[in-house]
Amino acid sequence: MAPKITVIGTGYLGATHAAAMAELGFEVLGLDVDAEKIARLSRGETPMYEPGLQELLRRHVEGIEGASGRLRFTRDWAEAADFGDIHFVCVNTPQKQGEYACDMSYVNAAMDSLAKELRRPALVVGKSTVPVGSAERIAARIAALAPAGDGVELAWNPEFLREGFAVADTLHPDRIVVGVRSAHAEKLLREVYATPVAEGSPFIVTDFPTAELVKTAANSFLATKISFINAMAEICEASGGDVVKLAEAIGHDERIGRKFLRAGIGFGGGCLPKDIRAFMARAGELGADQALTFLREIDSVNMRRRGRMVEMARDAVGDSFLGTRVAVLGAAFKPDSDDVRDSPALNVAGQIHLQGAQVTVYDPKGMDNARRVFPTLGYAPSALDAVRGADVVLHLTEWSEFRDLDPEELGAAAGRRILLDGRNALDAARWRAAGWTVRAMGRPQP
Repeated sequence: MAPKITVIGTGYLGATHAAAMAELGFEVLGLDVDAEKIARLSRGETPMYEPGLQELLRRHVEGIEGASGRLRFTRDWAEAADFGDIHFVCVNTPQKQGEYACDMSYVNAAMDSLAKELRRPALVVGKSTVPVGSAERIAARIAALAPAGDGVELAWNPEFLREGFAVADTLHPDRIVVGVRSAHAEKLLREVYATPVAEGSPFIVTDFPTAELVKTAANSFLATKISFINAMAEICEASGGDVVKLAEAIGHDERIGRKFLRAGIGFGGGCLPKDIRAFMARAGELGADQALTFLREIDSVNMRRRGRMVEMARDAVGDSFLGTRVAVLGAAFKPDSDDVRDSPALNVAGQIHLQGAQVTVYDPKGMDNARRVFPTLGYAPSALDAVRGADVVLHLTEWSEFRDLDPEELGAAAGRRILLDGRNALDAARWRAAGWTVRAMGRPQP
């Protein structure tokens, strides 16, 4: 008989994991302490924008016509503990206020609340991104709190979701990593992931520390690659080189590869920035801080690119933002997401606003979240409305909608035809043919 699964925490990671587990054929119960979130999920509505997730939910949520009924939600810890054979813990681990370190309070609270209700054998599986060494401590805590005692075991199974591709990344992962202490835990997790493993997804079995390190190591590498090409953009700007051609040339080297070599205003979101900072903090606690000092410069390069875009915009309008109108295309930290956490686009918009410009933002999906973070910015219902009367247009999130814009139509509405491409993603020749002055980061002006 297939094990029953609970998913603790139904945010971005948890909601996706719960729906995917139901898609794979398991009976699933999702738990969250947020009543509004549970109510929305129970109606088959997602708490965030993620392509394909709402359709997946509606195929399985109990009570929806035509759904499999394999997925439902609760706020009751005792119900979840009694229901599940395997409990996936998917709660958030944000950066601590005023520190680099990871805030483990949500993970600790979830583990404690669950453990106290575990009265029969079960496997608890951590999916949250945590500092190395956390699983060892949590395992001891569960053993002390769970009424079932030694019958409850812990495993660690890091997530590797990309926002905008989370459904595919869960159902067809490029690798599955499990940190386990017993053959029994490995067997259960092989059963959970039998379908993707049969399709060819590698199944990598490790100890606790290695499983905890995989996600932070992967994100640190990606951040390094992004900041490397942005550092090269700084050199290109100083020397007259073209960072796009540079990236193309080095990307043909199979040891380097082309991915993540697009220069721009840098990375953001809820993972990369806080993960590399938490990694540095944990390395310091372990007495290995010198091993990761390079990440401090990676972070610094990333933040400098935001300031550079502000400088470019100020130069474009004549050295002062006072009395100017600035249009910003993009609010989400990346396309196909409504996530504005640590968004470079919103950060740049906010800095320009504070320097005296009237800033109007448009994003296809991130408007509501952006308004909550920066209520003092202006917001428009379309790109055309955002650009109307603008002295300069900033392209800061590479939505496909923006690549398809008509430069002629926007030019007729804009105050001045000046475009700054902060993502090196638009066809500059096409915009210049429509009379726009186009500048992009790390590229020489024609």
